[in-house]
Amino acid sequence: MNKEELVQEVSKKAKVTQKEAAEVINAIMCTIEKTVAKGKKVTLVGFGTFESRKRAARTGRNPQTGATIKIAAKTAPVFSAGKKFKDIVDNKVAAKK
Repeated sequence: MNKEELVQEVSKKAKVTQKEAAEVINAIMCTIEKTVAKGKKVTLVGFGTFESRKRAARTGRNPQTGATIKIAAKTAPVFSAGKKFKDIVDNKVAAKK
């Protein structure tokens, strides 16, 4: 599912226009991005947690040449699924329609 399809689905379920659904989805995504970029967590109980994690510098290998390369340290966004979300994906709980 891409963003356009998500907007259509949210529009139907929330009984709002696609424009309104798109604005809400964009606002949520923007808020999550800004919060995680500041180093804070966003936790949606039952769904999951968005956060940033620091990755240390390390040595890797170029798969084509086998040459050793240095991979710089960086901070990366991470999503951890919540229990309810995991159970829905694993078909242990029915998803709300």
